[in-house]
Amino acid sequence: MYKFDFPLFYKIQDMQVIVETLGEREQSYDEFTASLPADDCRYAIFDFNFVAGESKTCFIAWSPKTARIRTKMIYASSNDRFKRELEGIQVEVHATDLTEMSLDGIRRYIN
Repeated sequence: MYKFDFPLFYKIQDMQVIVETLGEREQSYDEFTASLPADDCRYAIFDFNFVAGESKTCFIAWSPKTARIRTKMIYASSNDRFKRELEGIQVEVHATDLTEMSLDGIRRYIN
């Protein structure tokens, strides 16, 4: 099983999911979303603090509308297999644009 710190960005390279970058633990949500590529898919994990002292580990499947169709298909078909390798995922979000990942949108998944 993978162990992870927060936030993490994963990409598929040579048909394997690899860690692309490890962000700062104190990174803001806006900095996190700004780190997502505008025209390529990614998986991301973010520790979302929604109430003081409480957090949920969110898995983001990022597939922007501008990404290549083949890339979207590869990420979609690898999604479930990859998630099974992770521990502690409490919230899952599939997003094609940043409005689907707004803080209010994430809170809807949590509640």
